[in-house]
Amino acid sequence: MDRAQKAESIETLKGVFADAGAVVVAHNLGLTVADMEDLRGRLRKEGGTFKVVKNRLALKALEAEEGSDYHGLFKGPVGIAFAPDAVTAAKVTAEFAKANDKFVVQGGFMGDKVLDAKGVETLSKLPSLDQIRASLLGLINAPATKVAGVLQAPAGQLARVFNAYATKDAA
Repeated sequence: MDRAQKAESIETLKGVFADAGAVVVAHNLGLTVADMEDLRGRLRKEGGTFKVVKNRLALKALEAEEGSDYHGLFKGPVGIAFAPDAVTAAKVTAEFAKANDKFVVQGGFMGDKVLDAKGVETLSKLPSLDQIRASLLGLINAPATKVAGVLQAPAGQLARVFNAYATKDAA
């Protein structure tokens, strides 16, 4: 990789780190191609991506100073999982790590906050943005449905009374 390619790679990583809700860093030594494709497919289905990165380039993209918490994450053969939603990458990687011993989550980061492996696991247990939106819509929609039901009830009762008088008069 020449200097121009490295600079381009650093700029790409800067964009990834800026746009991602959270980035999960994991060791991927010993994974087969099929395992990697399985992980990438799971992430792609949820709107995320997994990418193997060079540690030095990732640290330059993060503009991490020597001895920072980022240096603890980027040691050995690592890859990064990221998605626009902060929870998606953590959920998929935690699930994949449970099923595959060779995939070890090292940690991650959200903006400037560096997370350890337990932090990523905790993040993976949170509801996703879509789940939060659905529950919020349900909460907003439920009172409106109840109000409509309450408003309709008197009209329905009145219609039943008129129907009872009509059938009584017809008989």
